[in-house]
Amino acid sequence: MAPFTQPPVSQPPGPQTPALQTPVLQAHASHARGGSPPADSPVQLQELYSPGLPFTWPELQSMAADGVLTQLYQHGYTVPGTAASPQLRARAAAHGVPAPVRRRVVAGRMTAAWIYGCAREPDRLALLVDAKRRISSLRSTRGCTLHEVRLGPFDVVSLGGLMVSSPLRTALDIALHVEAERAVPALRLLLKKPELDVRLRLLVLAVEAMPRLPHKNAALEKLSLLASPAVARGPVDVEHPVDPPHSTEHVAEVLGVAHLEGEL
Repeated sequence: MAPFTQPPVSQPPGPQTPALQTPVLQAHASHARGGSPPADSPVQLQELYSPGLPFTWPELQSMAADGVLTQLYQHGYTVPGTAASPQLRARAAAHGVPAPVRRRVVAGRMTAAWIYGCAREPDRLALLVDAKRRISSLRSTRGCTLHEVRLGPFDVVSLGGLMVSSPLRTALDIALHVEAERAVPALRLLLKKPELDVRLRLLVLAVEAMPRLPHKNAALEKLSLLASPAVARGPVDVEHPVDPPHSTEHVAEVLGVAHLEGEL
């Protein structure tokens, strides 16, 4: 009688890497080392990665720790060396806004300044909600601060799938609602970028045209810090004050500022 032999015990399969992820990971690792995917590789490097396909949230964090990706904002990651344009920052910010409310809010204040490349990455997204919309259904939005405002058609532009306050409206809101320590550096950068077309005199006119606006004097003090000594003057006299003072749209109508009508 032949001796009994214990049949080999098959080991449970270990965690498997999805087939798609292996070439993608290799392509990104190659790019991080200064290389590029082979010409016949089906892998195409993306500008922005967020949790989902092809990578999960833990995988994105791990790749960032290894230097394969760079965190742009919260759940948004880019390949090292990718230029962070306003469109790309807006796309990254959009991932922090729930899809059902994304078309009902406008990124504003210091969040918009960051999107334009004029401020540090915000801890929380500042979102503007037009007073014509119901804000109660949006109050549960996490990671965001909501501000109920009045917005005119010239106050909003579309960038990277997200609505963003226009450069002039952004500068106006920062002057009015952000403390000087953060507001002045952001305003200075907004004024320096010619592509944003924010002009100090127009910004002062926008504030001066609002006779009953809270924080008006504080805003003018911030703006006075941005004027060179040779240009700095007293308060701007507005021949036709604007009322009601709720949006740069009214200032554009009074002053006939054509450039406010364009989008980025």
